Amino acid sequence: MPLTSSLGISVTSELTQAAGLGTGSVKSNLTGSVSLASGTGAGKADKVYQGRRTLAASASEDLDLVGVLLDAFGAATTFVRVKGLFVKAAAANTNNVVIGAATSNQWATLLNTTGTLTLRPGSSLAVVAGAADATGYAVTASTGDLLKVANSGAGSTVSYDICIIGASA
Repeated sequence: MPLTSSLGISVTSELTQAAGLGTGSVKSNLTGSVSLASGTGAGKADKVYQGRRTLAASASEDLDLVGVLLDAFGAATTFVRVKGLFVKAAAANTNNVVIGAATSNQWATLLNTTGTLTLRPGSSLAVVAGAADATGYAVTASTGDLLKVANSGAGSTVSYDICIIGASA
């Protein structure tokens, strides 16, 4: 199945301040984007997993990036390289969504073996490999393929959306 993808991150801001008889402003614009053709080399991806997931209070799950996650058509998805990762915590969450630090077989090329990122309710995370990057974030079957996602506390469930785009070779 061919896959084409467009991944992007952008930030725009404008800082204004009264200056003399007028107002001064400084605008900034920072973007990172890539379009990926179907395939497995630089500037290419051929696998995608996307889902809306819910975790019970104080629960966690290890997302196995090799052969366990199912794509939209029910086929097992095996990532060898991740080219894009997007996670969005639901705004209605009471607790945070914590990503990273699986107890074993950590997918360490993004957060190392013990690193975590905390997504507060309504916040998002996006990581995009560049178009010339053939490697992206490598996944190693059986020893480096688990992405842990956890509910930070007791009392309520958390939901999050996730999309992983990558290559099978």
